Amino acid sequence: MTPTRFVTSGDVRLALYTWGEPTGRPTVLLLHGYPDSAHVWREVAEQLAVDHYVVAYDVRGAGQSTRPENTADYVLSFLQRDMEAVLDAVAEDNRGKPVHLVAHDWGSIQSWEFVCDERLEQRFASFTSMSGPCLDHVGHWLRDRLRKGARHDLALVASQLSHSWYIGMFQLPGLAPALFRMGDPAVMQRRLATREGFTHAEPSPTFGLDGRYGVNLYRANVLQRLRQPTVRRTGLPVHLVCSRGDHYMIPEIWDSLTEWAPNLYRSEVDSTHWLQLIQPGEVVRHVRDFVRHVEGGAGTTLAIERARHDGRRGRARSAASWCW
Repeated sequence: MTPTRFVTSGDVRLALYTWGEPTGRPTVLLLHGYPDSAHVWREVAEQLAVDHYVVAYDVRGAGQSTRPENTADYVLSFLQRDMEAVLDAVAEDNRGKPVHLVAHDWGSIQSWEFVCDERLEQRFASFTSMSGPCLDHVGHWLRDRLRKGARHDLALVASQLSHSWYIGMFQLPGLAPALFRMGDPAVMQRRLATREGFTHAEPSPTFGLDGRYGVNLYRANVLQRLRQPTVRRTGLPVHLVCSRGDHYMIPEIWDSLTEWAPNLYRSEVDSTHWLQLIQPGEVVRHVRDFVRHVEGGAGTTLAIERARHDGRRGRARSAASWCW
């Protein structure tokens, strides 16, 4: 894909991509994860652009954006500064209307930082989160279960840690970047696509570099946030889209989410981690319906459900369907 333009954030240039017309339409901002670039959203963006103004950008270290060398340049505060620069640029197009944020994997992890910031929260109309929890929420989830010490709780912690084995590997200095540097990126990408089921998707041309530099997101943020989680809440409408076959997240990781995001809706999709590549049309339907609901529209096609906290089992359960 060719960037529409570049946005400056400090000494970093961010590649920005747009689809559709900004006037009179809701704005949807798509944020990718690791080891991806905005390229991962191409098919979703093209379909959404029929009735939305769609924006995506390559985060620092990915795609056509600047790739800082130092791990410290990937802390969440810098990622938030990048998001603010993008929002300022988008405001010039859509007359400053709040945007509907849709994020996946590390895009979702960093987006929780934005929507839980009282100053920045008002710039969003809604947040759709796919396969990426808030690091602070996970920190509290781990602490709560370790503190209880029950066999079931300890089993859940062990299960999630086994799903997140790669995070420990990423903390080893130089290992992950070396793997992407020495390995054949095309072979690595094919193996990942086969495992996850998106072999039909167009390969990302920057996959190797995205993997090498993007690992700094983990090294700069994960351990510090898990060790010292803070309280992060948002009043925004949040749509949690869960993949039943996600190899990296267990369903129970979302158990306490209504405590942090009380205006929560939840959907489940039969997919693996990269659902926007496997079922782009399904992702488009979920995004379109949630945006329409938040904007006060009608005629949706999905029965997305409001989530509530079931205190008996500690699981966020579907309590009541939207009324259209």
